[in-house]
Amino acid sequence: MKFVDEVSIRVKAGDGGNGCMSFRREKFIENGGPNGGDGGDGGSIYMMADENLNTLVDYRYTRHFDAERGSNGGSTDCTGKKGEDLILRVPVGTTVIDSATQEVIGDLTKAGQKLMVVQGGWHGLGNTRFKSSTNRAPRQTTPGKPGEQRDLKLEMKVLADVGLLGLPNAGKSTFIRSVSAAKPKVADYPFTTLVPNLGVVSVDRWKSFVIADIPGLIEGASEGAGLGIRFLKHLARTRLLLHLVDMAPLDDASAPDAAEVIVNELIKFSPSLAERDRWLVLNKCDQILEEEHDARVKEIVDRLEWTGPVYVISAISKLGTERLCHDIMRYMEDRADRLANDPAYKEELADLDQRIEDEARAQLQALDDKRALRRSGVKSVHDIGDDDWDEEDVDDEDGPEIIYVRD
Repeated sequence: MKFVDEVSIRVKAGDGGNGCMSFRREKFIENGGPNGGDGGDGGSIYMMADENLNTLVDYRYTRHFDAERGSNGGSTDCTGKKGEDLILRVPVGTTVIDSATQEVIGDLTKAGQKLMVVQGGWHGLGNTRFKSSTNRAPRQTTPGKPGEQRDLKLEMKVLADVGLLGLPNAGKSTFIRSVSAAKPKVADYPFTTLVPNLGVVSVDRWKSFVIADIPGLIEGASEGAGLGIRFLKHLARTRLLLHLVDMAPLDDASAPDAAEVIVNELIKFSPSLAERDRWLVLNKCDQILEEEHDARVKEIVDRLEWTGPVYVISAISKLGTERLCHDIMRYMEDRADRLANDPAYKEELADLDQRIEDEARAQLQALDDKRALRRSGVKSVHDIGDDDWDEEDVDDEDGPEIIYVRD
């Protein structure tokens, strides 16, 4: 199935039915009066989150959706039938945006959650509604109101607890295959992963978390190089980022340079996303001699001025992966407890989530505008974002915590 995470659609609610003008005319009954009924309301359109869907491919070719119109009113005070509501099912994690105003209408993050996107038109009134002591034979009716119409943009972000960052071939897909039942494609060439992959990691019998692997980034991704940064938005909802670095690149590239590339591209995409809790995971340790581990780790840590935890693992050999997964589970539990008991921390995370959402949307919109200009024949386009960013001074007096596989 093709992976589609962004679509634009047009939705039109049903118009309300017209009111009826009718008079009672029955044999042997005198003094007949108005008996025209009201029309029916037009059908509305709702979005519903469906946990059985994982892509927006259903909306790739069918872009226009109309709800049913309300029926007209009838004689003998018969009210017209209400138009059927239309329910459009989307994957959990879909954000609904008004294309004209860029307003976020809603965010469907729970299975079964329902969101009205356009309201059906109000019904028209029959002439019965207008009778009075001074107007016994009214010839007034009202037409049904037109239903709302909107152009919408649907954006799907995968829901995962942990997100993986890294260059192509850093071992992200291998790591997911190693710790979960997911089987993403693995090969020894760049851009093996073309769409996000999800895996469920079971730590104990009743404990698990979801991990997301996105296509790898390369230098210049924020300007559209490689697969670009479109898939970085899928990390916006994660709770923890794992930065995977290949300790023994096949192309003789520098591991510290590779690590720095990802940090730079992450900051260009969203400085707030770079503030998310992030752990450094140095992969493929089995490809270098054990006595070289310390020097290689120190080189990468010093280049990044890293103070967080550092894990040295081999995903393909499953060395150190069990310890890492247990630590992630412990982190998730501690985070949940703190959210439940610390209102200030909860508010701080909510603010961070909102900033990440806003920055990601602004960056992606800027890139879309840039591509549109190029398609229109504009030769020169200013670069998106600011290449000059200041790193904060980090107090590394105690140094980072490094977890080796031999522990």
